[in-house]
Parts: sequence; C-alpha cells; structure tokens
Amino acid sequence: MNDTTEPAHPLAIQKETLHDQVASRVRDLIIEGVLEPGSRIDETTLLRQLGVSRTPFRESLRTLAAEGLIVIRPSHGSRVRKLTPSEVQSMLEVLAHLEGLVGRLACERASDADIEGMLDLHRRMIGYYESRNRLPYYKLNQEFHSRLTELSGNPTLVEIQANIQARLKRIRFMGNATPEHWANAVAEHEEMVAALKDRDATRLSDIMERHLANTWDRVQNSI
Repeated sequence: MNDTTEPAHPLAIQKETLHDQVASRVRDLIIEGVLEPGSRIDETTLLRQLGVSRTPFRESLRTLAAEGLIVIRPSHGSRVRKLTPSEVQSMLEVLAHLEGLVGRLACERASDADIEGMLDLHRRMIGYYESRNRLPYYKLNQEFHSRLTELSGNPTLVEIQANIQARLKRIRFMGNATPEHWANAVAEHEEMVAALKDRDATRLSDIMERHLANTWDRVQNSI
C-alpha cells in the first residue's frame, strides 16, 4: 500500500520558522533595552537589519503584543510597552505569591526525574553565570521558573504565571544589571534547588516569595 500522506508544504514550515525567529530577535532587543520602553518601533530600520519582509515582521509584532511586550495602535504604529513602577510592583507581588504556591506543589508532585532535570538546568545557568554571559543565563532563568511551574501540575497556575512572566521579561533582565544583584539572585537560586532536592515545600515556597520580593528591590530605582 502506498503512503498517500503528503508532507507539509515546505513554504508553510519556513514561514512559521521565520516568524518565530523574528519574534525571538525583536523580543531580545526589548529585553536588552536596545528597543527602549516607550519607544516607537521603526519598522523600516528593523526590516532592513533583520533582512525579512513586512508580513512575518508584523506577525511577530502581534505575537509580542499578545505577550504584553509591545502596544499596537492602528494608524499610529507600534511601541514598546512602558510599565509604570506601580504596575511592576503589583505584578511582582502577585507573582511572588503564585511562585510560593509553585514551590509547595512542585515539591509534592514532581518526580525524581523531574527534579534531576531542574538541577541540570540550574547547573547550565551557573555555567553562564560563571562566564558572565547574561542573556543566555537570563533565558535559562526564565525557563527554570516556567518548568518549575509546570511541575506544580496545575494548568491554571501555569497559565497565569506565564502571562505575568511574559510581561516582566525586560524587568527581570534588569534585575541582574549589577554584579551584586546578579550574585544575590544566583545565591537565591542555589537555595531554591537545595530546597527542591530535599523536597522541602515550606522552604522552597519561602525562598520563591523572597526571590520575587528582592527582584522589586533590585529594579525599582531603574524603572
């Protein structure tokens, strides 16, 4: 019997991949502050720099708007979202309590293999910290918090945490701007993985909440 299943159209695959690549690059520019909060997105310049056409670029902007990183205003172009200090503080307060719950549930529900995977991810983060490679460290840091939330086994918690974390991408990156702040954040992560390894739910919950509270202390004067 001949297999009549046709492969996906190569152009469609390429288009989706290109959209993801463009969204990732523009996201990095926002996170690193190259595209500053409140600034207008210069489509002409970015299209030339990225070497892409207008369609995938605008698709990527819609993705970033859904993440809360940019604001699209019809007939007025797009701007990088600028969060006020009160918005940042309120989101960090909520996220702190959410991740406190994450810590408790992950200790109760994660498998041994899940925890070993988190320890491996942490070791990779530390490698980037030791080489002072800030953006890759940051991306693994975001992955750490997302994967730990998934280990809570609570889909609602995963959805809400992801929504807030997406809006705070630039803010969380700013939290490691100085050597002292970065070192303190790394020390807190060391405490997290030790508590997770021991399945100490109360300790991990407390550390997660403290970590987010300290993030506000680290960024409030830079917003």
